[in-house]
Amino acid sequence: MAVRRLHPDQPKSFAFTPENLAWAKATMAKYPPGKQASAVIPVLWRAQEQEGWCTEPAIRAVADLLGMAYIRVYEIATFYTMFQLVPVGKKAHIQVCGTTPCMLRGSDAIIEACQSRIHHDQHHLSADGAFSWEEVECIGCCANAPVVQIGKDTWEDLTPASFGKVLDGFAADNPPKPGPQHGRTASAPEGTPTTLTGMLKR
Repeated sequence: MAVRRLHPDQPKSFAFTPENLAWAKATMAKYPPGKQASAVIPVLWRAQEQEGWCTEPAIRAVADLLGMAYIRVYEIATFYTMFQLVPVGKKAHIQVCGTTPCMLRGSDAIIEACQSRIHHDQHHLSADGAFSWEEVECIGCCANAPVVQIGKDTWEDLTPASFGKVLDGFAADNPPKPGPQHGRTASAPEGTPTTLTGMLKR
């Protein structure tokens, strides 16, 4: 894995919104007294959700809140690739699965679409700052490959055309519903049932 470092351009400060601070404190309260540091990953994730990416001021704010040394939270932020250490697109950061099942079902074409519509290189903003992308390891939707993840949701069974509609939707602040993009439910077979049809009629 490549060395991960903080981006050289950082905001001057970070502060949780009142709602996110209340959520963080409630999360900390789930752990025994003196073990609040155990909440570091979810609290750091909430900071990233608020800011869009994991900034140095956010790392320090999380460390202060949890009573941890800055270096300990920095170690976590730089170790786990779920934490974005560079600015990401304001509309969406696209994580394209490139593991074998997705690759065999066309993830290369999804990556090419990212290169064409967003930026040729990963972790770079589009010209308007709205989008960014990266290739990631298995997202866990192999039966619905190829797939991308944006935030907490996945868009599955993609083609370059349907992926283009996903990008268009985010650009217009009206993204399509997550999940399979060609009509099937979850990872069910396409079309109508072809076996045990008699039992299904009972």
